[in-house]
Amino acid sequence: MSAHPNDKQKNAEPVSPPTSVDLEKRQFLIASSSVGALGCAVAAAPFVLSMTPSERAKAAGAPVEVDVSKLAPGAMMTVEWRGKPVWIIHRTEGMTADLPKLDDQLTDPGSEVASQQPDYCNGADRSIKPNLAVMVGICTHLGCSPSAKLQPKGDMGDNWTGGFFCPCHGSKFDLAGRVFKGSPAPLNLVVPPHKYLTETTLLIGVDTEDKA
Repeated sequence: MSAHPNDKQKNAEPVSPPTSVDLEKRQFLIASSSVGALGCAVAAAPFVLSMTPSERAKAAGAPVEVDVSKLAPGAMMTVEWRGKPVWIIHRTEGMTADLPKLDDQLTDPGSEVASQQPDYCNGADRSIKPNLAVMVGICTHLGCSPSAKLQPKGDMGDNWTGGFFCPCHGSKFDLAGRVFKGSPAPLNLVVPPHKYLTETTLLIGVDTEDKA
């Protein structure tokens, strides 16, 4: 004989409402799960960042590729390499022609201090291509950034043929980054290692023995 439905309801144990202890356990489990998920996300973050295009690689010294095709004669552009400004100057024929004339005014006209440039850039123009100068834009005195004074004369005086002037302590450099006598800066500006991938594509941070 089958049991009456009402008998099942009578025999079933009553369901007690959740106690405060049960609620606290449930909240603790939910909170623990959330913290665990957050911890995984935080732990994964460095790996995700390492997969993105790395500006930190540049700061560490990774080569920087530069298109100089649109750099007009007499103009200058600045790029960043190892966290430092690197100047690229498109010198005109007149600018390069004036460089040897300044030798007697310069501290190191022959670029004899080897630490300041690669050995393939130790001529008067301190460059691979005579019309394109590449140098780190940081004064060798106390690390200020000189101002570009590329054009002759002007506020630099009638004898000025173009170059750079450091406003911090008055150091002067020519268009090859060579320091003038009497400047507080003791050395020429640094020429970084560089090479040309094409006629108009420059790679800063990699040495080359190619002269052109």
